Formats: sequence, structure tokens, C-alpha cells
Amino acid sequence: MTTNAASDPVVGRLRVAPPMTVAGDTAAIDCRSVYYSYVNDAVRRAFVQGAKTVRLSGVMGQRYIGTGIRGGDLRIEVDGTPGQDAAMFMDGPTLEVFGNAQDGVGNTMTAGDVIVHGSAGDVIGYGMRGGRVFIEGDVGYRVGIHMKARDRLRPVMVCGGKARDFCGEYMAGGLLVLLGVNSMVDGPLAGAYLGTGMHGGEIYLRGEVEPLSCGSDVGSAPATDDEMAGVAAVLLDFCAAFGMDLDEVLSAPFTRVAPTSSRPYRDRYACL
Repeated sequence: MTTNAASDPVVGRLRVAPPMTVAGDTAAIDCRSVYYSYVNDAVRRAFVQGAKTVRLSGVMGQRYIGTGIRGGDLRIEVDGTPGQDAAMFMDGPTLEVFGNAQDGVGNTMTAGDVIVHGSAGDVIGYGMRGGRVFIEGDVGYRVGIHMKARDRLRPVMVCGGKARDFCGEYMAGGLLVLLGVNSMVDGPLAGAYLGTGMHGGEIYLRGEVEPLSCGSDVGSAPATDDEMAGVAAVLLDFCAAFGMDLDEVLSAPFTRVAPTSSRPYRDRYACL
């Protein structure tokens, strides 16, 4: 069944009613030349009407895809490049992107999985409170900033490539892993100021880390076998998502970066 608004109206060169085809519990939406808000309206409408999987084709920069969607049995598949803040405030669904993603993926996400078969931009996982973000390739600046954990919520982010400066900035909880095995950029695994202001959580990097690359608020050391047991469990799912060999990923030593204080700026507070 194909649904459409009458005459498929347009605003300028943008369609405001994306064509939707429904087969069973799967809805397919053609997003070509559709304004982002109408794409997101169509996704919500499909779920309200009983769809469990929504497949978006022709995505090119439409932002907020998956934002605020709740439900652990729901799935969104994106063919193309979603715009900023994909999966923002998402609570439960799986969002899988067959392409690259722009900035802000997983912004303040609570639960669910984001899987990106490509690279992603800046501030990935900003303020994440739970769920998992898997990026196959490289990521930009300030990735994992303000990730936090509470009660049973523990955010997880794994990047198969490299990260730019300020990775893990102000982290308050969760797990952030950088592998550097799927990178298309030159330079170190992580840029400068790694973990600056970090006061909770853990960062694991495949390989060694130059101390000068780290913020003054963290310490680094080779990861122990016990520490790597938990990381390996996460990497098992990461490798399955992208068809990678877990043994090969684990064949190199890992470095653990963690905060040296829960109050790194204590001496700068007005009240101690």
C-alpha cells in the first residue's frame, strides 16, 4: 500500500509529503527533496500506525531523525547521510545508518542502539545517559563530551577509526572506545586534550597514548585483563555489526584513560 497527500504538494523544490509504502510491519519512506520536519512527522506517523521498522531512502542532511522516539522493539534504517542530532533523546529503538552521519549523533540519548556504517562528525554522544553508539569509521571533535551514567544507565560509544581534539571532554560516566582500525585520516588515534575535565567513566584506546595528548585531569595505563574483559564484551557486538574480526581487534594492547579526581576543578570553585 502506498500513501500520499493529494498531489504531493511542494514548497519551492521541497516536497512536504514523502511517499510511504507499507508492507506488513515495515514502512518505506522516500525522503528525496523532503524537508526534515516532514520526514520526521512521517516516521512518527508510521510507528503510530503500527510499523516496527521504518526504512528511509534518499536521506541527504535531514536532521533530527529518530529524535525522541521511544520503544525497544522499533527500528529505523537510514540509506544516506542524516543531518545533525540523529537519535537525539532517543529511548530504546535501533537506528542504523548505511552511510556517514553529521554532528550530534546520540545527543542526550537514553537507551537504544545507533549503528553508523561510515564516519560521523563532531560532538557525537553529547550528554549521553545510556544506550550504545557504534561508529565504523572516524569521528570529529569533542566526541563523548559530558557522557554520564546513573543507576543502571551506562552509555557506551565505540569508534572504529580516529577522533579529533577534546575527545571525552568533561566525561562523567560511561565507556568510550577508540580503535583506529577503520581510519581514513592521518595523525594520532586521538587528538589533543584527551579527557580534559573528565571526572567519571573510562576511555580505552587500541594502542599507546602520548601523555602530552591527555588533559591534565586524567591518567593513562595499559589496560589489565580484567578491565579488557568488559571491553571485549562490547567489542563483540561492535565487530558483529560491521563484520569485523574480534580477535584481530584484540590482538593489540589497549590503554585505559581515566580521571584522577572526581572534582578536577576543585581549586577553581568559589566555594570549596
